[in-house]
Amino acid sequence: MNAAEIEACQRLRYEVFYEELSARPDGDALKTGLDSDRFDSICDHLVVIQAGGPERPGAIGLADGELIGTYRLLRQEVAEAHGGFYTQTEFDIAPLIASHPDLRFLELGRSCVLKPFRTKPVVELLWQGIWNYVRAYDLHVMLGCASLEGTDPEPHAAALSFLAHNAAAPAKWYVRALPNRHVEMKRMLPQNIDQRQALRELPPLIKGYLRLGCHIGDGAVIDQQFNTIDVLIILPVSSINARYFAHFGQPND
Repeated sequence: MNAAEIEACQRLRYEVFYEELSARPDGDALKTGLDSDRFDSICDHLVVIQAGGPERPGAIGLADGELIGTYRLLRQEVAEAHGGFYTQTEFDIAPLIASHPDLRFLELGRSCVLKPFRTKPVVELLWQGIWNYVRAYDLHVMLGCASLEGTDPEPHAAALSFLAHNAAAPAKWYVRALPNRHVEMKRMLPQNIDQRQALRELPPLIKGYLRLGCHIGDGAVIDQQFNTIDVLIILPVSSINARYFAHFGQPND
C-alpha cells in the first residue's frame, strides 16, 4: 500500500473516530484531519471499497471506488523489529507471547467502517480479509483492543461484568491490563446480570469476536484520547468455532 492509500485510511479513521465518535484530536490531527501514529508505516492496511455508484459528499476515493472501511494489521515479526505492538501500551502481552514461542501473533487494530455501511456483509468482508491474511502468513493468534464508547465504566457495568464472568481468558491465554491502567471489569455479581441485555449492549465488533470464540483479558483500560473503554481480545485460531470455517475457509487451505 502506498503513502496516498495509507493517508486515505487515516482520513477515514479521523472521520469515524473524531468527527462521529468524539475522540479528542491533538494539534497534529486537527491540522491534518488524519488519525495517524508511528505504527501506520509498519502495518498492513486492510480496506473495503465500494466500487462504482454515486459518490457521497466528502467521499474518500481510491483507484477502485470509495473507501468505506479499514483494519490495521501488524504481524509479530514486524512489531518486534520496530519496538513492539500498539497493544503493549495498554496490556501486558509480553508474558503471553513469550510463553508461546512456537506461535505467531497478529495484532488487529484501528477497525472502522463508515456509519451508512455498518452492515453484516461489510463486517463479513473485513473478517474474510483478515482470515485470508491469517492463512497467507500462517498466523496462529490474533489479539488487539476492542472498545466500548465513553470513559465511565459504570454505564457499561453489566456488559463489562458479562465479559469478565463469561469470556475470561484461561491460564494459557491470560493477559492483564497494565497495573497503572487496570480498571476492574467484574462490577456486578453473575447472578445480578441480565445476560441477554448485557450481550445486547456490547458493540457489534465484540459480539462478533465472541461468536468466533475469543477470550477476554483481565481488566479494561480507559483511553481518554479516543473516549473509549478498551478490552483485550485474544483469539487463537485453535479456538475459532469450526462452523465458521465452512464460510471463511479452513485454516490450512
